[in-house]
Amino acid sequence: MLNNIDKQLLKTVADMEGLPKGAYNIRKNGKLLQRQTSANIDIETNAEGTGIIVTIKPGTKNESVHIPVILSEAGLYDVVYNAFIIGEDADVTIIAGCGIHCGTSAPEGHAGIHEFQVGNNAKVSYVEKHFGAGEGTGRRTLNPTTKIFLAKGASAQMELTQISGVDEANRVNEAILGPDSLLLITERVMTEGAQTAISTNNIILQEANSRANMISRSVMKGNSKQTFYATMDARAKCFGHIECDAIIMDNGTNETMPSLKAGHPDAELTHEASIGKIASDQLTKLMSLGLTYDQAVNRIIQGFLK
Repeated sequence: MLNNIDKQLLKTVADMEGLPKGAYNIRKNGKLLQRQTSANIDIETNAEGTGIIVTIKPGTKNESVHIPVILSEAGLYDVVYNAFIIGEDADVTIIAGCGIHCGTSAPEGHAGIHEFQVGNNAKVSYVEKHFGAGEGTGRRTLNPTTKIFLAKGASAQMELTQISGVDEANRVNEAILGPDSLLLITERVMTEGAQTAISTNNIILQEANSRANMISRSVMKGNSKQTFYATMDARAKCFGHIECDAIIMDNGTNETMPSLKAGHPDAELTHEASIGKIASDQLTKLMSLGLTYDQAVNRIIQGFLK
């Protein structure tokens, strides 16, 4: 059964109000809570019992699957291994996310290792949100890993967001792109207090005419720290771009290291990066419209993270 805390976490990380239509798998405190399959989307527990296998039938269109994880058990560090097999010509949306509610001084954490096999000409949109809440002082840790393999003509759009309340995060994104494939990754992370976040990205443009675009948006408040690593490794005629922007507030710190590797004469790789504070003229303009200082700062941050 879902209690009020569960419902609030699911609403925040997966936009769920009640059980969704179609396929879903809800995991709570390291165990399966509820599951439903559909005619075109199958979900089964893997052989090791450590996660799930989601299989999308070829040609499936306009369907979605929800796979949220929620934690509220003191001292639990949950690790799950999930595999997604997206059949040829399918077009689906996968809504993930993890919410932690900490009510004690004991730590709580989750590591989700997700592997995507995207078939020829298939499309997948993957939405992942991370969030921590609760009055407890225990450390909240979220360490997601995504591994993406794109076949010929396949595309993946990844929206990866850390909303707030996560004390420590170590995110890893890996991708190998086949011919004529497309990968779009947008990562948004906000930290505050003494929180830390590390994002490590390794994208290999393996085959001809593959394309990748990685966008990172970071906000550091308080004494928090974020580190961003991104490598694009071009091994064929291809196009890749890395864009990383950060806003620093208070005593926050940021380290950004984009890396481009061109192993083919027809590879096109670009990157741009910026780190700075909120511009005073932006604050002045918003405050002249009646917003308080805090409201103006929040408005600017929310617009930046979009």
